[in-house]
Amino acid sequence: MLDDVLALIREHDRFFITTHLGPDGDAVGSQLALGRFLEKMGKSVAMVNADEVDYNLDWMPGAGDIAVFDGSLGQHEALAEAEVAFVLDTNDEERIGKVGSLVRDATATTVLVDHHLEPEHWFDVFFVREEAAATGELVYEIIDGLAPDLIDEGIATALYTAIMTDTGSFRYSSVTPALHRSVADILERGGIGPAPIHETIYDRKSMPGLRLLGRMLNRIRLRYNGQLGYSVVTQRMVEDTGASWDDKQGFVNYVLSIEDVKTALLFSETDDGAKISFRSEADVRVDQWARHFGGGGHRNAAGAYVKRPTFEKTIETVIDAASDYIAFDARHAPDDDLSPEDQSYLETLLDDPSDSP
Repeated sequence: MLDDVLALIREHDRFFITTHLGPDGDAVGSQLALGRFLEKMGKSVAMVNADEVDYNLDWMPGAGDIAVFDGSLGQHEALAEAEVAFVLDTNDEERIGKVGSLVRDATATTVLVDHHLEPEHWFDVFFVREEAAATGELVYEIIDGLAPDLIDEGIATALYTAIMTDTGSFRYSSVTPALHRSVADILERGGIGPAPIHETIYDRKSMPGLRLLGRMLNRIRLRYNGQLGYSVVTQRMVEDTGASWDDKQGFVNYVLSIEDVKTALLFSETDDGAKISFRSEADVRVDQWARHFGGGGHRNAAGAYVKRPTFEKTIETVIDAASDYIAFDARHAPDDDLSPEDQSYLETLLDDPSDSP
């Protein structure tokens, strides 16, 4: 628990920090905040991830210090020499990518700092609280337990980014008065304001990204008499607009914002299925639904990677399972079958004339 983590930091000098594939704001923010804090304590720190930092987060102070794993001798030595290895914001080896097996087999004491369900058991020390709004909240507690006066502008920016992005800008049910008090302390100690961070993350859009957003919005469909909304991002849509897969960050929230929609999904096409983002209103949980398809996450924000014979079949299978996990109102009873319009829509997803450049 927390006391064990604090003791490890006090007693050791060489640290290694990593996080999950496709690191989001909570992952990168937590990693940078903890890394910079340890350095300010006079510790040696190596930060290595399997994937690079997305463009909408690469502005963060210290982001350039996070190395992408390349199998180099220096990176192997950094882990071999580390006394403590932190894994942040994910709790299983596979989600750490190529770094996962190296951390698991390392001689360093492995520490999990996370807020997801059902962690694997190979970690030596667990600082896990499922009720925490973000891993960044737990990292703040580590810093607060050791030397909160070391919080500077960079650490505060990283912590605020971590917490803000993983709480849907503080609108999820995991947000508590205590969290707001912690965030106030972060802002005050770092001397920062929230507006520039929010604007940089959410309001910095490329033209290709906006074109992709337009096509995604045009493909929104509603099911269960309007209480479930979903849309898609296909490989062809990305190619034709000149966008990148990073540009779809936050797209699912547009679907959730539709009046009467209480759960929303975004299906992103892969070669053998789909990556799915699940979102919901505060009193509706989607994590169990995602877990049924091999994914996981939080009550209101989860994800899954589903392999099916076709992209269309993936969409149909996941949506048909919705009523097993979402309590739709009686007046919004589930439709028995896909409407003819929706069936036609699924069949033409990969060959839509409107996708032409």
